[in-house]
Amino acid sequence: MSPAASEPATTVFSRGLWKDNPVFVQVLGMCPVLAVTNTVMNSLVMGLATSFVLVASAIIVSLSRRVIPKQVRIASYILIIATFVTMADYIIQAVSLEIHRALGAFISLIVVNCIILGRAEAFSSRNPVFRSVMDAVGMGAGFTVAIVALGTIRELLGSGTWMGLPVFGPSFEPWVVMVLPGGAFFVLGLLLLLVNLIGVEK
Repeated sequence: MSPAASEPATTVFSRGLWKDNPVFVQVLGMCPVLAVTNTVMNSLVMGLATSFVLVASAIIVSLSRRVIPKQVRIASYILIIATFVTMADYIIQAVSLEIHRALGAFISLIVVNCIILGRAEAFSSRNPVFRSVMDAVGMGAGFTVAIVALGTIRELLGSGTWMGLPVFGPSFEPWVVMVLPGGAFFVLGLLLLLVNLIGVEK
């Protein structure tokens, strides 16, 4: 039995939150991280959608890991992931057309998010369902926390609001750069610096 296989489920879960955080440590899935974090709401919805796809695909991949031939495993994983991405896309569209328009093509791009395909190949295809779910929930939570942190900073400084609610007084002058792509790179760089200063083990 490998050391990873003997880890407690709580360790598998917590690894995605901090030690192997997909954004701050592995630096994966940067496309939505930089593109949709101009508001907290967009960040939260993208994080929840990605988490849903992570967990749902982890269950199916783990259940079928002994059935899918090795030669077609990647294509099979992409098909499984695409099915749940389509479901997430329809759910978001049904709940809020405004958020669906704001997220645009980035919902569909969850299919090629390397976090999801990477966890399917590296973990779910080699572990039982419960451990796979714990890993997916941890990674999804870590991803969501990271992009909501970016969204919070960018919305507060770029619009003076949080979840659309005014935070600063009428005298506050928004930092327009924060709602532009340059602001996303700047905030992400500062957060990566902070995480490394705290001393995350890599």
